[in-house]
Amino acid sequence: MSTVFDEQPDLGDQDLPNMDLEERHALRRVAGLSTELQDVSEVEYRALRLERVVLIGVWAEGSLASAENSLRELSRLAETAGSEVLDGLIQRRSRIDAATYVGSGKARELAGIVAAAGADTVICDGELTPSQLRNLEGVVRVKVIDRTALILDIFAQHARSREGKAQVELAQLQYMLPRLRGWGESLSRQAGGRVAGGGGIGTRGPGETKIETDRRRLRARISRLQKDIASMSTGRKVQRGQRRRRDVPSVVIAGYTNAGKSSLLNVLTGAGVLVEDALFATLDPAVRRAGTPSGRTFTLTDTVGFVRHLPHQLIDAFRSTLEETAEADLILHVVDGSDAEPEAQIAAVRGVLAEIGAGHVPELVVVNKIDSADPVVLQGLRAREPGSLSISAKTGAGLAALRDAIEAALPRLDIQVKLTIPYSRGDLVARAHAEGEVLAAEHSADGTLLEARVPPGLAAQLEAELDDCVQVQA
Repeated sequence: MSTVFDEQPDLGDQDLPNMDLEERHALRRVAGLSTELQDVSEVEYRALRLERVVLIGVWAEGSLASAENSLRELSRLAETAGSEVLDGLIQRRSRIDAATYVGSGKARELAGIVAAAGADTVICDGELTPSQLRNLEGVVRVKVIDRTALILDIFAQHARSREGKAQVELAQLQYMLPRLRGWGESLSRQAGGRVAGGGGIGTRGPGETKIETDRRRLRARISRLQKDIASMSTGRKVQRGQRRRRDVPSVVIAGYTNAGKSSLLNVLTGAGVLVEDALFATLDPAVRRAGTPSGRTFTLTDTVGFVRHLPHQLIDAFRSTLEETAEADLILHVVDGSDAEPEAQIAAVRGVLAEIGAGHVPELVVVNKIDSADPVVLQGLRAREPGSLSISAKTGAGLAALRDAIEAALPRLDIQVKLTIPYSRGDLVARAHAEGEVLAAEHSADGTLLEARVPPGLAAQLEAELDDCVQVQA
């Protein structure tokens, strides 16, 4: 469907004022974004209820390749939301237009493209202000949404748990509040003056418009959701506290959406969580028990994926869920090695990690999907990210080295004991294996001679119950 204008040179990062006038004002199509369905009958099409969308982006900084990759990602987001992408265009500008995002002249050209394609929605690759949204909608005469609204819509479709649904609703309401628009009856006064029959005290005066009533109701609902989410996060805090008391290390899998985080969780733990080749397939965190090659136990948590320009409303709404990342002992930062711009993925994820207060947590970069990645790209990633590991969760390549690296990166238990445990206290041997790191074990006539590193709490219990048999080493 989409065609490409005459080839123009990639201007890279040249100063924008030096561009040719034609290049600065051209709406340039991005090839390969059409997702028109083939052989779909009218009845089937109505049943699918897909929106027909045109994508528009502004190339104001960086390279053309980066701008096109961002628009291709927007196309995938639109498809994930259930839309049919008809066309994708980029305009080169020195800065985003404050009134209509693309400028008034280009907005009229966009309106013509929308009409010719038969689209019913325009999606902008950026966050629009309320005035930009209104002005652009007034020119193109179809619904206009921005990248933030699109991501919120995908989250709303994928939320499954009660907490996840509440978090998404909170983010949507926070986004919607400054964008409420009123017209006609929405601007009429609900009560005021001398109402018929004489309403008495409280009914006189200018009254409240319907849009003001809507804003008040939205604020009340936002306040209620915030309280509900705070109460629902209490259970997770209690569970984290129990793990801390037992000194069970916590490892969190974080990374870009669709980088293979859930697949990695499954191969490391056999969790069997949902794995889908789709953006934001995982919204609710999954915590599973895992073990190191030496038998040390730790928890492994799968988290929601990040994306470029992740809406601040979502970060705020999901903050209670993302606390798991900020309090972890280690972050497995999963990167899609087959992506066109893996470095941009890494930068976006680290930006979000810093925003949620997880920038101080030790990080192990794990480059996934090496079975389908370009070897040259992988070599460049290894050079830029020393200490990173390359794996394939699909084929199992590199997983043994990853398990060893996780074990080496986990915080060490700080008390080493050497003791003989009577055979009648097999429960203590089991706890040493489950909660600590057994260095050596031998069987003798008196019991099991065990040398292990264990949590302080277990060491104190062993010393109290087996006082004559325990040697404690710092």
